[in-house]
Amino acid sequence: MSMTIPQGVPIDALRAAARACQGCELHAAQPGSLSAPTQTVFSKGNPAGRVVFVGEQPGDMEDRAGAPFVGPAGQLFDRAIAEAGIDPRQAYVTNSVKHFRFIQDRPGGRRIHKTPEAQHVEACRPWLRAELAIVDPEVIVALGATAGRALIGPQFRVTRDRGRVMLWPPAGETPADPSRRRAVSLVATSHPSAVLRADNQEVAYKELVDDLRLVARLLG
Repeated sequence: MSMTIPQGVPIDALRAAARACQGCELHAAQPGSLSAPTQTVFSKGNPAGRVVFVGEQPGDMEDRAGAPFVGPAGQLFDRAIAEAGIDPRQAYVTNSVKHFRFIQDRPGGRRIHKTPEAQHVEACRPWLRAELAIVDPEVIVALGATAGRALIGPQFRVTRDRGRVMLWPPAGETPADPSRRRAVSLVATSHPSAVLRADNQEVAYKELVDDLRLVARLLG
């Protein structure tokens, strides 16, 4: 079911409108699960921030709390941006997909993360673009493959594109709000949850912080 995205409204009004979105099946009980997500998980942080961090989707803890990056990956993320020298008061944090996609083998059982597919990213893309038009950041950070594909396109690869400065929107794509700046800097890096899953977490964490230090330099 398509939905008209409100235009010219503040973030709080956009967040409220997103609660009614049924643009894909993730708002309801999903195949392989016995329950639906608790709620739409929209964003947190400064809606006039200089930097926007875009992740993948809410996890179990985020779905219950109603805010992104509140679990172990969020704690690692907070530590990494602090170590990189980024002021969290200047950050707006959101996800490419606003509902938790999961599988579940029994009622009340553990809800296991399932990576969103292209149609879920496409369904949420208008919300993400609307957020970016409102915040109008100086730098966008794509945390992981799903975020990179939501922002750049299916050709994005973390291993190839991380740690370098790109422009958003990509060449040939209409800006989210043509009345604002034509393009902003975009830096891609690993998702904090990938750091937690890495065989060598120390190395993976250092790479994440190094990429975020590049972001800090761009912000000045």
